[in-house]
Amino acid sequence: MKKYSPSLLVVFYLHFSISDLGAQNQKSTRGIDADLAFAHVKKLVSFGPRPPGSPGIAQAQSHIASYLKKLNLQVEQQDFLATTPAGSVAMRNIVAKATGEKSQVIVLASHYDTKLMHGSLFVGANDGASSTGLLMELARVISQQRGIYPVWFVFFDGEEAQRDWTETDSLYGSRYFVEKLKGDGTAGKVKAMILLDMVGDKDLVLERDLSSTPWLLDLVIKSAYELGYGKHIATLPKAMTDDHIPFVRDGIPAVDLIDYNFGFDNLYWHSVNDTLDKVSPQSLKVTGEIVLRTLNKLEAK
Repeated sequence: MKKYSPSLLVVFYLHFSISDLGAQNQKSTRGIDADLAFAHVKKLVSFGPRPPGSPGIAQAQSHIASYLKKLNLQVEQQDFLATTPAGSVAMRNIVAKATGEKSQVIVLASHYDTKLMHGSLFVGANDGASSTGLLMELARVISQQRGIYPVWFVFFDGEEAQRDWTETDSLYGSRYFVEKLKGDGTAGKVKAMILLDMVGDKDLVLERDLSSTPWLLDLVIKSAYELGYGKHIATLPKAMTDDHIPFVRDGIPAVDLIDYNFGFDNLYWHSVNDTLDKVSPQSLKVTGEIVLRTLNKLEAK
């Protein structure tokens, strides 16, 4: 689940001049293969429901980790026991690291679990699989080049509530990840965190998230407009509660790339209708290119 606060729909300005659009000598964002990204989504959906501790998520974990290792990335698993209203649940974050020239790190992230829905075949094609498939494709593209900043590709378990969404029954993987950063004394190394979530909608409109770090959201929106993707950015802002929140609360710049309105009036969200036919390879490509352009801007910042 992801939540937004309608009461926070206040006037929100992101300042950038028309002269900025396309003015910078950016690296090419060509490289995202929409078909490869979609193939990852399809594979994840084939595992069926993927709530924490399920056979489906075990297959997803094996698939994700195996693919990342083939890219010659340093792959780590963070196994932890989450205390939930349903009892203790074993969860696993997967982290793959690409090297860079500097010590600061950029985190790209997605959650790969699906909401636990008893009696329903919820495969989470958009909510979980789309962002995870795109993150795997971004790992392929970025691993082929050495950037200025190291990039960590983080796949969170336990984003969804195990019963009902609350501050303590949600975001298990991202909360654990940030606490581990703090415990290791490495939280200050993270220059920025970019979260992907529900990015496969055929009618892609990414939110202007009031909970994201303003300057980082500004970079995302500038990137979208420079690429000619302005129509994929929402007009009105919303405040999202998602896996970026533990980072923001700890003072780490973070932004949420999410299309919260999935289907007419969220018809498909958290329903058996969140199926592969609702996911667009083109939407994955659009989001991926926005991420790559944003990374270029972060390297120049």
